[in-house]
Amino acid sequence: MGAHHPKVTIVIPFYNDPYIREAVESALSQTYQNVEIIVVDDGSTLHADKLDNYKQHIYYLGKSNGGTASALNYGFRYASGEYIAWLSSDDRFYPGKIKRQVEAMQQQGALISHTGFDIIDAGGKMTQLNVIPPRSESGDFYRALLSSNPINGCTVMMSKALFRKVGDFDESLPFTHDLDYWYRVLLSGVPFLRIAEPLSAYRRHTEMGSVRHKDAIGLEVKMTFAKYEKRWQAYTKQLGFLQEPARALSQKRKR
Repeated sequence: MGAHHPKVTIVIPFYNDPYIREAVESALSQTYQNVEIIVVDDGSTLHADKLDNYKQHIYYLGKSNGGTASALNYGFRYASGEYIAWLSSDDRFYPGKIKRQVEAMQQQGALISHTGFDIIDAGGKMTQLNVIPPRSESGDFYRALLSSNPINGCTVMMSKALFRKVGDFDESLPFTHDLDYWYRVLLSGVPFLRIAEPLSAYRRHTEMGSVRHKDAIGLEVKMTFAKYEKRWQAYTKQLGFLQEPARALSQKRKR
């Protein structure tokens, strides 16, 4: 397709998810043509049959169960695209998502970007529109990372070269491998390009991991924030953002 239409690999980690067909359909429906789709089956025992009709259009990679981070690493390593997009198996991309993100990243020379999203429920009904991440220019994005994760993984696109530079997702972190990765990217000096448009539908439902493993996630989140807190405060100070709001957020998290 040429330099102006680089290949994009969409990686879909999959484990016993009944919504997998919708995710794959949304990947196949992209208006951007130069796309490859990799579904990484992380040792599923349910719903793998839903992919039978798609296997001629996707790369289907099976592996033993190791968690989302291991599935992402498996797919990212196999990806042949210049860019890689992560799509959770219960979420959906809008048809113009890849095209819009590639164009924005090429225009800005960005190595990684994230976007806004809408929220849907278990049945696919819209429950919240236009969830837009905070702006980095004001420092809000950087301050948010003291106590929250303002980056939705299903909105992220990054260059394969950046993945090679930063390395794998940490497979010892079953729940915060994404948050840990964003810290590593940013602390390496690579900024996130923010595209303030909803380009994906993020599904919230009772069977999602963040609901079923709420307590364990809470503990791991605290550990991850603590791991990066000093370096992150030093980094935001170096960038010149006001520290009073950052300290207030930090104290609020500790209480």
